[in-house]
Amino acid sequence: MANDTENPDQQGQAEGQDKSAEVEQTQEAVEDGEVGTEESGDAASDQTTAEEDGKSDAQSDPSEELTKVKDQLLRTVAEMENVRRRAQRDVENAHKYAVEKLLGDLLPVVDSLEKAEDAAKSTDNTESMAEGIGLSLKLFVGILEKAGVTLVDPLGEPFDPQLHEAMAMVPNPDAEPNSVMDVMQRGYTLNGRLVRAAKVVVVKGE
Repeated sequence: MANDTENPDQQGQAEGQDKSAEVEQTQEAVEDGEVGTEESGDAASDQTTAEEDGKSDAQSDPSEELTKVKDQLLRTVAEMENVRRRAQRDVENAHKYAVEKLLGDLLPVVDSLEKAEDAAKSTDNTESMAEGIGLSLKLFVGILEKAGVTLVDPLGEPFDPQLHEAMAMVPNPDAEPNSVMDVMQRGYTLNGRLVRAAKVVVVKGE
């Protein structure tokens, strides 16, 4: 019976040990909670920093894109300016040397006329002189035709105000009214465009 009955002092000591253990467990739990809170705070801080970095990158992207667009625009403007200058230079050269080929074709005509002049000085034969001049004229007209020049010689044709210039109107019962009875000066066209109208005498209608 003495063993089954505990001393009141021993019971109080046991209860005190139990309470101390509970207090220690509570402190440990609190400390664990604080550690968890600190870890959660660190994680939240890291996430906030990452978001701020992302926002910063997002804010810097438009600036970089704008810089790229400006650079591309400047390059495009420079290329267009180079193209314009090249085109202007080509146009100037075209105007300056447009007749270069035609001039090369006309030089033989000059040579032929010089020979005809020398022949006229050294001979009294007008017939041979006229033949030489005729050959030079034929050569010259052939070169003009190669360059797109067409002779307008409307003798006997109906009067065309687009190609002919009437210098006079003369009655002629043997010719059709409003037809060309005489060509005072032949005209020329260049690739279908009138360069000089033919000066003509037109038959007057009744």
